[in-house]
Amino acid sequence: MKIKVLGITLLILIFLPVSALATVASSSTIYSGIDVSNWQGYINYEEVKSDGINIVYIKSSQGNNIVDAYFKINYNNAKANGLQVGFYHFLTARNVEEAIEQANFFVSVISNTMPDCKLAMDFEQFGNLNVQEINNISEAFLQRVGELTGKEVIIYSDASNAKNVFSIELAKKYPLWIAEYGVEVPSNTNWEFWEGFQYTSEGTVNGIQGLVDRDKFTKDIFLSETTQISETGNEENYNQDTTYIVQSGNTLSQIAIKYGTTVKELVMLNNIKNPNLIFPNQKIIVPIKSNVQNDTLYDSNHIIYTVEKGNTLSELAVRFRTTIMQIAKLNDIQNVNLIFTGEKLRIEI
Repeated sequence: MKIKVLGITLLILIFLPVSALATVASSSTIYSGIDVSNWQGYINYEEVKSDGINIVYIKSSQGNNIVDAYFKINYNNAKANGLQVGFYHFLTARNVEEAIEQANFFVSVISNTMPDCKLAMDFEQFGNLNVQEINNISEAFLQRVGELTGKEVIIYSDASNAKNVFSIELAKKYPLWIAEYGVEVPSNTNWEFWEGFQYTSEGTVNGIQGLVDRDKFTKDIFLSETTQISETGNEENYNQDTTYIVQSGNTLSQIAIKYGTTVKELVMLNNIKNPNLIFPNQKIIVPIKSNVQNDTLYDSNHIIYTVEKGNTLSELAVRFRTTIMQIAKLNDIQNVNLIFTGEKLRIEI
């Protein structure tokens, strides 16, 4: 009897359609892509394009006040080199109200841009939230982004959460950009199809130093209309430019860190020929991208950085172009995995 039952089971599995056992591509037309953030630093998009990449998803924002330091330069340079662009927001909301607030912030950051691909929600760190709360927060965020922009949205999720956390109801309303490594076809989830498939976090691409996420995208990832995102009325300083008067002892690197931007972007904005040569009283145009400048102070060769919720030493080391061990040594940190919100860290620049 057991043998017969096993045989019937095998027959059922053999004749089940692939879509019942996996999440499959929504189209046979596949585009090569990457997704990037400040972790990759400065990217040469001319080389990226020549290496066969078609689509780049760019991190724009996180939480309700953090703008990725490379968002603007990634967007401008990717567009200038003919890549198709999408944006994603790293969601940290813990209730529906915060989800709506973060949706407003996300749209404010990407206003006046012209994305080609669906706007993505990256919600992967849930804390103590239960499944219903996660889905309510997700729905509120996605709906609000869609309302404000008039553009289609998509959920980024690993395969496990796409099966066990995000609901069938969400899957019916919003498409999926799935992350699962080491497989040719993603696992079975609450979605029948994927429009994006992040298949490794250890990819290499010409024009990018170090590793980068590699993706496949179908033609369905593209927006139905490629039009500029209008301003929402929620814009604050993080999407504007201002003028900074150079003080004695300033370096372009200090100014870039203070305003959450990069030396390369300041060079481009101000047509600076030698980034190592600026003068007291010189006027520098700087893009204000976040509230970093409110809590960042200087002493000779260091900045004094106030730790924000969600910061890690590894993230700060990348942001300020130093190492975890250098920060730990300078601040007498015994456990590099333990820093506290509000703590002030000296970082060498």
